[in-house]
Amino acid sequence: MRTVDWIVLGAFLGFVAAYGVWKTRGKKDIQGFFLANKSTPWYLVTISIMATQASAITFLSTPGQAYVDGMRFVQFYFGLPVAMVILSITAVPIYHRLKVYTAYEFLEQRFDLKNRALGSILFLIQRGLAAGFTILAPALIISVILGWDFRLTIFMTGGLVILYTASGGTDAVSKTHLLQMMIITAGMGTAFYMIFRRLPEDVSFSNAVAVAGKLGRLNIINFAFDWKDRYNFWSGLIGGAFVALSYFGTDQSQVQRYLTGRSIAESRKGLLANGVLKVPMQFVILFIGAMIFVFYQFVTPPLFFNPVETAAVKASSYGQAYTALESDYARLNKEKQAELRTMLSAIEGEKNAEADDALRKVLQTRESELGLRREALKLIKQRNPLAETNDTNYIFLSFVTNYLPAGLLGLILAAILSASMSASAAELNALASVTVVDLYKRIFRKNASERHYLRASKAATIFWGVYAIAFAQFANHLGSLIEAVNILGSLFYGTILGMFLIAFYFKRVGGHATFVAALVAEAVVMACFFFTEIPYLWFNVIGGVTLVALAHLLNPLFRIRIR
Repeated sequence: MRTVDWIVLGAFLGFVAAYGVWKTRGKKDIQGFFLANKSTPWYLVTISIMATQASAITFLSTPGQAYVDGMRFVQFYFGLPVAMVILSITAVPIYHRLKVYTAYEFLEQRFDLKNRALGSILFLIQRGLAAGFTILAPALIISVILGWDFRLTIFMTGGLVILYTASGGTDAVSKTHLLQMMIITAGMGTAFYMIFRRLPEDVSFSNAVAVAGKLGRLNIINFAFDWKDRYNFWSGLIGGAFVALSYFGTDQSQVQRYLTGRSIAESRKGLLANGVLKVPMQFVILFIGAMIFVFYQFVTPPLFFNPVETAAVKASSYGQAYTALESDYARLNKEKQAELRTMLSAIEGEKNAEADDALRKVLQTRESELGLRREALKLIKQRNPLAETNDTNYIFLSFVTNYLPAGLLGLILAAILSASMSASAAELNALASVTVVDLYKRIFRKNASERHYLRASKAATIFWGVYAIAFAQFANHLGSLIEAVNILGSLFYGTILGMFLIAFYFKRVGGHATFVAALVAEAVVMACFFFTEIPYLWFNVIGGVTLVALAHLLNPLFRIRIR
């Protein structure tokens, strides 16, 4: 990091925090703190929804996901547009008409208090842990840049978010989201441009796309139905739709974004615009990862992308062996570069046999490279058995820190860190709203003053911020963050969605049957996670369908009918 990078990074982050506090100071009640007085136009609803999803995990881990596994992860989002249409028709008018602060208020109005409390608790467990992931991601960045212990940087980033979220509530979150999305868009666009600027002069854009395709990084759609395949068209369309229905329809961190809309129409437009924009956005981010993969086919990449672990193993008794592996790795990369140029020349000359032969050699060399990498991981583990050997989250960071010019690195890091601030702030605000409205105000202090509830809301924001910071300390060993956070959500989303499906569409099913079915459905999902190899996207379908079916079977036993 050069001086100009520090100036760009520090100035932006400081301005965002100060702007959020200043623009939203003086909130006097929870209507203003949680719902921004229902004054948000549709385009800010859209930006706020997208910014809440687009945490640092999205911009830090998703390119790495494409680097190691190709672009097939984009299929995860195929069900999202369908879900946006369903929610715009169903959930938005119900929530607005009932004038609720949280989605779980509706569960009590439809069923009873125990269902409201269960839905709230499931949300708090899941979203509180997820907030830890969104705080961890930028902490990893700062720890790499500064060489600090990531536990210290977790406190720094988490504390900044707590400051302006507790000060201004939802309005602060929404108003800073616009600024943050602007810098995120500029930052990612700059990174995309710089990838091609840094490629060798003899490698064109079409060449880069050809290499990505031949080496399996443009594996965008797979129509084959396979239970063991985590990402395919069907798991994305069906499982992804269930995820999106639950996330946008029942997760307070998202529901709260469109509850702030000026009207039903404004909230609907905000959701539908998100459905249109989200898939292309994820496609572009994954494509950036695929192009970074191509870049590192022509420029020797690090043997291991985590610079902290690399420095540690080199300074140990295993340093000489690791350095030898690096030398062999660089030699193989040079050979591969020549083989790739031969392949591209054959493709341009339409010499298919020569192109296939060159590709075979490239794949053989890549297999040898992976063998060297496995040996390097063994050395890292021998030095420290607790070391994290999944470096997916460091791939994009490695590129921007080593190959971007002065000033642009600060811009990219500001984009990633501001994304984290956006998502973390929205999550903490939603956690506070559910804690105060659904539990504290409803069960413990029913008739306190608005000022008391406002103070409780700020205290809850601080509590959940500390909770997320605490979990982030232990979350660094869970692999790719973008997958880890979605696996975590899938453990709870199916059950929560099933409760709302009953509430929306099955008026004859009562609260007792729904409550018991929810407990059983959650147990089934957990059993699938721990004892089967079913891909996590299907957990959402299994949880939701199990709950709905079981509630119908149990309902006659309780003899409860909704009037």
